[in-house]
Amino acid sequence: MIHAVLDTNVLISALLFTGPPSRLVPAWQAGRFRPVISADVLEEYVRVLSYPKFKLTDQEIHRLLEEDVLPFIDTVQAKPISVPNLRDPDDMKFLACAQTARVHWLVSGDDDLLSLRKFESVEIVSVSTFLNLLKRTPK
Repeated sequence: MIHAVLDTNVLISALLFTGPPSRLVPAWQAGRFRPVISADVLEEYVRVLSYPKFKLTDQEIHRLLEEDVLPFIDTVQAKPISVPNLRDPDDMKFLACAQTARVHWLVSGDDDLLSLRKFESVEIVSVSTFLNLLKRTPK
């Protein structure tokens, strides 16, 4: 089973918009891969889903998470890490989650993360790269 951490922009795009990220939702719901989150990552997902530009009520946010995300994920208690060359310290939560969970994939649309390309054993890849990986992986 493939496990991956999804940064916030990937998860939000997957849940709310059409386009390549939206193909992740049926993939995780069909068991093609398992997203992994920590409390800090979930907190950020909720915070961003609450932005006025998305026009979601608290009830809609909870329904999205409870029906489309939480039944299909694994959670970890992320351990603190240090990444000296990280341009945006807010991205540390995704790397800490990925490293603690020992996943091989962090899926991102964030140039600050993508520019790292790899952190220890975690490959930091775009949505399209990850979708191609899922296509090549036997079901």
